[in-house]
Amino acid sequence: MFHAQGPLLQVDVGSRETREEDVDDVLGSFIGGRGVGTRLAHERIPFDADPFGPENRLLFSTGPLQLSRASFTGRTNCTGVSPLTDGLLSSNAGGFVSRNLAGTGYSVVELAGASDELLAVHVRDDGVTFEEVPDLAGATSSEVTAWAEDEHDLSEEHICCIGPAGENRVRFASIMTTESRAFGRGGLGAVMGAKNVKAITFDGDSAPEMEFPQAAMDLHRDAATSDSIMKRQGTTSVTDLGNEMNALPTRYFSERSFEGAEGINGDRVEEKKYKKGTCSQCAFACKLPTRDEERGIETEGPEYETVMGFGSNCGVDDIVDVMQSNELCDEFGMDTISCGNTVAAYLASEDEFGNADLIHETVEKIAHREGVGDLLAEGVARAHEELGVENWSVKGMDFSAHDGRALHGQGLGFATANRGGDHMYATFYAYEYPLVSKDMAFPPEGLSEEKVERLVWAENKRAIEDCGIFCRFSRGEMNEERFEALLDADFEDLLEVGSRVVELERHFNNQRGFDRGDDQLPYELEGLDEALDQYYEKRGWQPDGTVASPDSGTAAPADD
Repeated sequence: MFHAQGPLLQVDVGSRETREEDVDDVLGSFIGGRGVGTRLAHERIPFDADPFGPENRLLFSTGPLQLSRASFTGRTNCTGVSPLTDGLLSSNAGGFVSRNLAGTGYSVVELAGASDELLAVHVRDDGVTFEEVPDLAGATSSEVTAWAEDEHDLSEEHICCIGPAGENRVRFASIMTTESRAFGRGGLGAVMGAKNVKAITFDGDSAPEMEFPQAAMDLHRDAATSDSIMKRQGTTSVTDLGNEMNALPTRYFSERSFEGAEGINGDRVEEKKYKKGTCSQCAFACKLPTRDEERGIETEGPEYETVMGFGSNCGVDDIVDVMQSNELCDEFGMDTISCGNTVAAYLASEDEFGNADLIHETVEKIAHREGVGDLLAEGVARAHEELGVENWSVKGMDFSAHDGRALHGQGLGFATANRGGDHMYATFYAYEYPLVSKDMAFPPEGLSEEKVERLVWAENKRAIEDCGIFCRFSRGEMNEERFEALLDADFEDLLEVGSRVVELERHFNNQRGFDRGDDQLPYELEGLDEALDQYYEKRGWQPDGTVASPDSGTAAPADD
């Protein structure tokens, strides 16, 4: 089985010491990316760790595909305990930093401890340097990127950083890379802020060499020649479909379709797109550099989830207003989904849906924890009572689009996902719109046993993609044969690896008090309890949603 190569580099930002560790056994069993990050976190982060405490860790990891030239592989994983969900969480980001991380020669770089001074950490193949950067306090992501280029001759492709939101421990703060790409959901940017690390850079020429089969070039060719609408509109191409299916959350989840969808759909985004955008080595080029010259706004996106969060869910029908919200979140370093939903909750409490000026003002207040922004920076699950609105979240993570009240399998997927109300954990909505072939599609209504079985399969497959690391948008090009060729393993064996990843996440969270009571939804979904029983049985878990004894796949590493 192909897997990531290279040792783990532990970087203790408190003592400013580093140490290399051999993790070949973990790499061989969990491939790379999310799998390796989860396995290492399970052993190295105490089950009772405070997300903002020095005992929490951030594990940046690559997969074997970052050593190839295949499309859909420009991604990097980060794993840690989430301050939003209070559970173990992995997030991955696109852009270009993945191959520079691989260039250091390390498969995993772990940030541990906490610094007394604001730091930039520079990881290179010939050593690590710690730089105190008090002048970067409060700097935005673009300002940090400009500093790295001016002071260190490092382009945006080498840097992961936080904006003011991360420093201020906004619970949905992102880690930003390539300026506008984000380790978005779950607030890992706030963990980096708690460690007092403003930026980490990667550089080197020590990436191990690996030979990949012809399938890598075939994938690249097919990405280049695809006529997918996503090349023009990104994920916003699904806006009209979601609206027609009554699955587009609107006005803080009080409605499920938006009369103003035409003003924020894929056509409107395509009108504002002014050039192609892509990630490292990818010929699919689905990114969305957009510009509105009249208002002087330039950003990347928005993607569909941002169109939901800052568009329909806030009652906004002007794509330029959504573009501005998107750019503010990128600059301040915040997840656009959670920020948009939290602002929508505030608008609901104030009866101010559609007030774009108030939205943009509130985003800035959240990033700096000023006024009402201090409450909203805690996120929907912690702020809803004081706001007097419903808690539209699962496990502390507020919902993305693809409303589970219309797409019932996706609703179940929101409930079971270890990350909470997140559509990317299983992407089950794709089977219910459907965005897949007819033989794989399901009717949107109902929770059949076949749907439950497919959800387990989909969660395992998504985990393997995150180990590789493959982009979710490779769905149309990555069949089982290509998985087997690119990862040099039987597909069923790969799914078993994915299952172990999901189980380790679940076990870690069980030790923090999570159980079946957390696999619930804030709305009625007929058949949910029976479907949960079936889901746990198919995974071999206990009826209360806990894991008795996880399969770690390898012997435990030596204690620190």
